[in-house]
Amino acid sequence: MKILVTGTAGFIGSYIALRLMERGDEVVGLDNINDYYDVKLKQGRLEKAGIQTDELAWYKFVQSKKHPNYRFIRMNLEDKQAIQMLFANEKFDRVCHLAAQAGVRYSIDNPYAYIQSNIDGFLNILEACRWNKVEHLVYASSSSIYGLNGKVPFSEKDGVAHPVSLYAATKKSNELMAHSYSQLYNLPTTGLRFFTVYGPWGRPDMSPFLFADAILNDQPIKVFNNGDMLRDFTYIDDIVEGVIRCIDKAPLPFMEWDAKMPDPGSSTAPYRIYNIGNSSPVKLMDFILAIESACGKTAVKNYFPMQPGDVYQTNADTSALERDMGYKPSKNLFEGIKETVEWFKEYYKQ
Repeated sequence: MKILVTGTAGFIGSYIALRLMERGDEVVGLDNINDYYDVKLKQGRLEKAGIQTDELAWYKFVQSKKHPNYRFIRMNLEDKQAIQMLFANEKFDRVCHLAAQAGVRYSIDNPYAYIQSNIDGFLNILEACRWNKVEHLVYASSSSIYGLNGKVPFSEKDGVAHPVSLYAATKKSNELMAHSYSQLYNLPTTGLRFFTVYGPWGRPDMSPFLFADAILNDQPIKVFNNGDMLRDFTYIDDIVEGVIRCIDKAPLPFMEWDAKMPDPGSSTAPYRIYNIGNSSPVKLMDFILAIESACGKTAVKNYFPMQPGDVYQTNADTSALERDMGYKPSKNLFEGIKETVEWFKEYYKQ
């Protein structure tokens, strides 16, 4: 297949693109390489896939030196004309849309960036898929949309009308927008609600890297809600396997869908929503213990109250993904954290 993967300078996107090209698909990667976090890390991910970053320029394809079936282009999602031209020229079979403005806390400081990328940009992707007969659009949603929902584990069948951050609100908006296009234009769409993903080449604004960096440099770590939090952590290799299986299996209309008792995760349109996580939430203090063990040091901990936009726990009900895709994560937390910290020490020369 010919597949567009957006966000390929990002954490998950870089792994997805690599897996697809290794199995023989023709892959086009897209990213704007913004400075939300360290650009050198994003460039490093691209270089790992054979993209010479000194050749990067806006709207110019760069051919991978390692993979003849991989090209990369630097482009903004909100550039409507450029996105339309890209789709018209390339004729993608499927699209894996992972590019977005990420981060819960940053959405409090810079809300407009989220509307531009996550709303305007997503609309451009939907329109391009519609007009160019894309077979299947897989896109990134987020576990953050569960917001004030206190029922656990979080299920796709639950209502999610109470987000606690603008980031979460934009991701829920993506799901609603996707459904309208699935309904109106018969465009198969699959939304993936990612729970906390970690591993080598991960984001430096996420807790595994923040904690590892502080512990290795004898700096205190910030422990929010006095350590009383739970997170559903999933290793990157497990996430990649789940995403690839979703790309390969476009949803069909669910003819048993009941309009009187509507299931938010499915539809009579070719539309699905899946949680993609580990379904085994970990106490924050146990997570810190795993990082301490991998670093060989005990953390100095400073305790703080819950931060605005944060939720007490994330806990994924992944039964739908297991049923439909045969997907179940297998990586042990301590093993995954050990591999992550080993990469971190090598990359940052700690």
